[in-house]
Amino acid sequence: MQNRVLYGLLALVVAILLVRASVFTVGEGQLAIKSIGGEIIDANYQPGLHFRIPVVQEVAKFDKRILTQLYPAERFLTREQEQLNVDFYVKWRIANLRRFYEATGGTEEVANARLGETIKDSIKSVVTQRSLQQVITAERTEFTGAMMKNARPASEALGVELVDVRITKIDLPQQVRDSVFDRMRATFKAQAAKLRAEGVETAERTRAEANRQQTGILADAARQAAQIRGQGDAVASEIYAKSYQKNPEFYAFYRSMQSYRDSLGTAGDLLVLSPDGEYFKYFKQAQAGPPARR
Repeated sequence: MQNRVLYGLLALVVAILLVRASVFTVGEGQLAIKSIGGEIIDANYQPGLHFRIPVVQEVAKFDKRILTQLYPAERFLTREQEQLNVDFYVKWRIANLRRFYEATGGTEEVANARLGETIKDSIKSVVTQRSLQQVITAERTEFTGAMMKNARPASEALGVELVDVRITKIDLPQQVRDSVFDRMRATFKAQAAKLRAEGVETAERTRAEANRQQTGILADAARQAAQIRGQGDAVASEIYAKSYQKNPEFYAFYRSMQSYRDSLGTAGDLLVLSPDGEYFKYFKQAQAGPPARR
C-alpha cells in the first residue's frame, strides 16, 4: 500500500515536471524562437503560453524593445587628414528574429560588436568626405542621416532595425587642437572680411542709386514747378491785359500800389529817386487833392 502511494506521488511529480518542461511563456516585450540542434523550427510567437517537446526542442527568448549601446571614442581622419575623436551610441531593435539568430547566434554582444563596426565604417565614409570645419559645423540631422543611410543595409543583414545613431562628442587630439583652432579662426576672419567688403560695396551701390533717383526726382519736380509757374504767369498776364483794356487808369494805379508795397514794405528800405519822377505821381495827386468832378 505504501509503495503504491509512493509510486503515485512520484508519478505526479514526474508529470508536473514534464508539463512544466513542455510549456513556455512569451511576454509582451519578448520574442521567442524554437529550435532543434540549432535548426530553427518556429520564430513567430505571440505573447502567451506555448508548448515544446522537452529536452529535444530548445526555446530562446529575446528582448524586442529598443536597445541602446554606447561606444567609446574612435579616431577618424577628415578630408584634410585631420584626426578626430568621435563618441557615439546606437539604438536598435530586432526586426527579423530568424535572420538575427542565424547571423549572431542570438547573442546581443555579437550584434552590438557587429553594429559597432558597421557604424564606424559609416562614420568613416561620412567624415572622410568632409573637411574638419564641415564636420564640426554640420547639422547633426544631416550627419546622422548620412550615417544611417550608409549603415542600414548592413544592419538589415543582421536582422536588426537601426532606430537612431547619435554622435555624442567630437573632439580633437590635444597635439593638433591649437593649430586647427588657429586655422579655423583665420578662415572665419577671412570670411568675415569678405562679407564686410561685400556689405560696403552693396551700401555704396545702394547710396549711389538713391542719389541718382533723388537727382532725377528733384529735376522732375523743378521742371514741373517751372511749368506750373509759367502757366500761372501766362494766366496772370492774360488777366492783367484784360484789366488794362477795361480801365487803363485804374490798372496803372493798382500796379503802382503793388510797387509801393513791394519796394517800401520792409523796414530800413531806402530808395533814392527824384521827387518829380513818374514813380510818385500818385503821391502828388494825393497832395493836390481829388480831381474835380465833371
